Amino acid sequence: MRLSLALLLLAVSAPTLAQQQPNAAPADGPTRAFTGADLFGLSIAADPQISPDGRTIVYVRRSADVMTDRMQSSLWLIDVASGRQSPFAATGSSPRWSPDGTRVAYTAGDGDNSQLFVRWLSTGASARVTSFPGDPQALAWSPDGTRLAYVATVAGEATTLGKAPPKPEGAKWAEPLTVIDRVNYRNDGPGYVKPGRDHLFVVAAEGGAARQLTFGAFDDGGPLSWTPDGREIVFAAIRGPDAERQVMNSDVIAVDVNTAAMRTLTTRDGPDAQPRVSPDGQRVAWLGFDDKRRSYENTQLYVGDRNAASPRSLTAPLDRGIEDAIWAADGRSLYASYDDKGARRIARVGLDGRLTPLIDNVEGGGLDRPYTGGDFSVSKNGTVAYTGGDAGTPADVWVWSGGKPRRLTQLNAVMTASKALAPVRKIAVTAPDGRPIDAWIATPANRQPGQRVPLILEIHGGPNSAYGPSFSTDVQLYAAAGYAVLWTNPRGSTSYGAEFANLIDKNYPSADYDDLIAAVDAAIAEGTADPNNLFVTGGSGGGVLTAWIVGKTDRFKAAATQKPVINWVSEALTMDNTLFTSRYWFAKLPWEDPMSYWNRSPLSLVGNVKTPTLVVVGSDDYRTPVSESEQYYAALQIRGVPTALVKVPGASHGGFTARPSQSAAKASAITAWFDRYRTK
Repeated sequence: MRLSLALLLLAVSAPTLAQQQPNAAPADGPTRAFTGADLFGLSIAADPQISPDGRTIVYVRRSADVMTDRMQSSLWLIDVASGRQSPFAATGSSPRWSPDGTRVAYTAGDGDNSQLFVRWLSTGASARVTSFPGDPQALAWSPDGTRLAYVATVAGEATTLGKAPPKPEGAKWAEPLTVIDRVNYRNDGPGYVKPGRDHLFVVAAEGGAARQLTFGAFDDGGPLSWTPDGREIVFAAIRGPDAERQVMNSDVIAVDVNTAAMRTLTTRDGPDAQPRVSPDGQRVAWLGFDDKRRSYENTQLYVGDRNAASPRSLTAPLDRGIEDAIWAADGRSLYASYDDKGARRIARVGLDGRLTPLIDNVEGGGLDRPYTGGDFSVSKNGTVAYTGGDAGTPADVWVWSGGKPRRLTQLNAVMTASKALAPVRKIAVTAPDGRPIDAWIATPANRQPGQRVPLILEIHGGPNSAYGPSFSTDVQLYAAAGYAVLWTNPRGSTSYGAEFANLIDKNYPSADYDDLIAAVDAAIAEGTADPNNLFVTGGSGGGVLTAWIVGKTDRFKAAATQKPVINWVSEALTMDNTLFTSRYWFAKLPWEDPMSYWNRSPLSLVGNVKTPTLVVVGSDDYRTPVSESEQYYAALQIRGVPTALVKVPGASHGGFTARPSQSAAKASAITAWFDRYRTK
């Protein structure tokens, strides 16, 4: 369970790279240093879907378009035996194989919306099979390959109160009033909620009129799973009379494809999601947990009978949160992904709960920071296609078969070979209470053995999430500017079990501060970090801890708090998921116990702050709203602490670095701020 910024362009005052790099090229030639412009040359693999026979993979390749300053998605085919690639579609996403492996369904832009397309592999011909203005998601083929199910938004009518007087013909009046009456009235990314709901549809695989299966003032979601007889589709949703006031209490539901009659299969207090029907139709697997109103619970893999009755957890002994699960073809086990000690892994889980680890180098998801992530799929013969990698490159497509992993793509080999990238290694950290804390450090490519260099502590968000030894453009840009970069998984991080994650339950920030400081001390003790040149930054939960740190200590020369929460009362009442903060991170509501909120708010420590602190936020951030950053900037200005406010135009919380130019400029602004206070 997780909660996950007009740029003020600061003049970059980093030391000249040509002076730092022994192998630097002349000023008018190429440079070996990793630069902001290099973000436009990177590609990342995602959503690799292996054919039923295990011979071919179709995957999404995300690459930056320098002319539009956006990441574009194209589809590519890979022959598994030879590794040979071929283009499949110039634009597209969410590819899914038909059961017989002869066709691939996918979504692609068509006008103002995305539509559903099907391509026949034998001819290479594609046909659009939907014309519905709802951006289809969660595609799922029927077992006989004749139909496709998907989720799309059905537009609704806006709420009105009263009416304006009649408008004279030809008059230019103001826009009509907007009436908001939903509990969750805006979402980070999409923005203010438009009238309408997400529902299930079925359409013939060869096109024609789509038929809506679910209705009502509820949002239904994927993934969608057909029963083998093609009669029902199983999905998850929060439904019922009090649905809007439920935060995560989704249930597994089955809908009859012919009659649209629905059956609710799970009813416990807690999320039940991502249902998968077994190949023989006798069982249903899904992910979920009992909601105990703690900040974190391990998402477990459950299996029940065909009606999800008599459920049992297969992964409770694992003490890790399951990210995804897929049935093996024989129906006697499932393949599941989960994070363990900062690494995404894939294992086979038997119906008896026995776990067999298979793959330990799953990577993917993003580029800017080293979060865990990755996607996978499984063929009928047990071949696994997945996204994998390491700290030296973004995710590529890998395949696992016969007990061995094999890399199929090297999307960034040309670029990475021409760049002097920062090496990454793990360092040992022990918290003051004796707990081991995982941490990694990247050092400038030109650092000499034994040389101390300025250190940036980079803190992950969440706070219930995890960093790992993954590729990160922020890390590489900071290192190219002459900094060592340290990132850790302090208490509260996931992938170390529920007890470790809940050490900060109803107590965040707290001793996670001590873990972070212990990591900095370890980097100094091992001879890498210059103790007189320490800097700190982080986003979201990392922004919270950055602001908390400068309120607790003056040992950092400068800080950059990115999209932080500064005041828990105002955040709880302005964030997009309205009910979340007060339900899971505090014992009482803000007006019932305001001091609990205040005592854990970085704003309560602002009177102590002397550290020059940059504040960075997306102008369309609805998760940790702009008002949080502006409060902190105003407080620092009132106190006379050196500060500046950087806003990323049009950026949401989750899309903070979605546009390459803004990602590069944001990192440049932070290094420029640190360079102002760095002792040369």
